[in-house]
Amino acid sequence: MTDSVELVNDKRRFDTEDGENILSAALRQGIVIPHNCRNGFCGSCMGLLHGGKVEYEGDERLPALSEEKEKEGYILCCKAITKGDVRLQVETIDAVADIEIKTLPCRVNRLEKMADDVMLVELKLPPHEEFVFHAGQYLDFLLRDGRRRSFSMANSPLKEGVIELHIREVPDGFFTGQVFNEMKEKDMLRIQGPFGTFILRDDSSRPAILIAGGTGFAPLKSMLEKVRAEGCDRPLQLYWGARAGRDLYFDKQLKQWAEELDCLTYSPVLSEPETADDWPGATGWVHEAVLADFPDLAGLDVYASGPPPMINAIKQSFPAQGLEQGRLYFDSFEYANDGEGSS
Repeated sequence: MTDSVELVNDKRRFDTEDGENILSAALRQGIVIPHNCRNGFCGSCMGLLHGGKVEYEGDERLPALSEEKEKEGYILCCKAITKGDVRLQVETIDAVADIEIKTLPCRVNRLEKMADDVMLVELKLPPHEEFVFHAGQYLDFLLRDGRRRSFSMANSPLKEGVIELHIREVPDGFFTGQVFNEMKEKDMLRIQGPFGTFILRDDSSRPAILIAGGTGFAPLKSMLEKVRAEGCDRPLQLYWGARAGRDLYFDKQLKQWAEELDCLTYSPVLSEPETADDWPGATGWVHEAVLADFPDLAGLDVYASGPPPMINAIKQSFPAQGLEQGRLYFDSFEYANDGEGSS
C-alpha cells in the first residue's frame, strides 16, 4: 500500500511504501531533500506539513524537532512515516540528484599532522575511476566490522584522482585512533559516496557568511577551493572558530586567499587563546562573533559546519537578528553510536 506526497513548493509528487520514511522515499525516486545524519539529530530534512498526517517510530522525542516546531506543523522527513496522503513544503536540491554513489577501494597516499589532534589524510583513487562530488559533500569509510565513519571532503571537486580529509582525533575513538596510531601510507581502505546536501546554492547571488567550528572547516575549504578556481560573484565572509592559535591549522593559507580574492574576508575566532598566541583578534564563541559583526542578517545566506552545540546556537540565535527562513545551510558533525565523532 502506498501514500502520495505532494510537494507544494514545486508541485512534484512521489509515493511512500508502507513503513518507509519520507526522505528515503524521495531519494529512491530521484528527489533530493536536504539531509545529513538521517537519524533525527541534525534537522537538515525539516519540512512544513500543509496537509495529512505522519507518525514516527518509537516513543522518544527527535532531538532536532522541538515541541514548538512540531506544534507549528514541522516534521523531520528522515523519520516521518505517512499515514495517508500528505502535502509538504520542503527544499529540494536538484544539483546532487544525478550524482552516482560509488563504493571504491582507495589507497592512503599521504598522512600529515596539521595540528596536535588533526590529521590530513589524502586518498588515492583507482586509476581511470571517477569520483564526482559537489564541494561540501562527504564520504563514508566502510570498516571491516560493518561500521561506517563519515568525513567531509576538503579538496576541490575539480582536483581529480585524490581526496583530502581532515580527521580530528577523538579520545578512545575506534577509527580515529587507528588513523593517528596505526594507519600508514599505502594502506588500502574502502569508501562510499558522495553523500550530503551541504553545498553552495549557485542560484543565489546574496552575500554569504561561512562559519566553521574546528574541522568543520573541511567542507568550507572545499567550497573555497572551487571558488578560487572558478571565480567569485558575491561577497563571502569566513569565520573559523577554534580553541587556540595552534588549532587554526590552515590560518596562513586562508590569509593569503583573502588577499588574493576580492570577494573573501577571513575572521578567525579563538575561544581559549593561549598566552603564546598574543591574540589581537576576536575571542569567545564563533557564532557570537558573527552576531557582533552583523546585527542585521537580512539579505544574507549562512553556511555553517561544525559540532552540534555550535549549529544549535546558530539555529536559535540567528533568526532573531533577521536571518530569513530557509537561508541557513548547515552540516552538523554528529557522533557515531560508540561516541566517536564523524565530520
